[in-house]
Amino acid sequence: MVSSRDFAGRFQLIAFGYTYCPDICPTTLAEMSRVMALLGAQSDYLQPLFITVDPERDTPEVLGRNTVFFHSRIIGLTGSPEQVRGVADRFKVRYEKHWATGAAQDKYTVDHSAGMYLLGPDGRFVGKFAYATPPDKIAEKIGVLIEQAHLPPALKPVAE
Repeated sequence: MVSSRDFAGRFQLIAFGYTYCPDICPTTLAEMSRVMALLGAQSDYLQPLFITVDPERDTPEVLGRNTVFFHSRIIGLTGSPEQVRGVADRFKVRYEKHWATGAAQDKYTVDHSAGMYLLGPDGRFVGKFAYATPPDKIAEKIGVLIEQAHLPPALKPVAE
């Protein structure tokens, strides 16, 4: 099981969503990728994470194929429906499946909270960036926090 301890010494930028999402999630992942690019070398101190709210369809393989499309360092995380619900509840993320009339059981969308959450190098909550916050504003805020944190220079990316 993955926890914030696995990324000790790094800030974590977390988004919740699902790979079948038609609009919000791809936009968020593209913005997350842009934040990484804008941070340049400082991005070594940031671990981007995408946590699915659709664990029935988002297997580790599906998540891996999806997240790498946006950025090689974004890690997609899943678990049992109960584990996902537990993590989402800790972040106060709301999500719910919706089916169109007559849709097959596996043909649904998931209405969910949007935005990105930032945890500090100690794993504590720092803040939330609302959906559609410009990536340059997010990168600027995270860059300042990284500078203020005085992190050791030896950090290497977790995923590349």
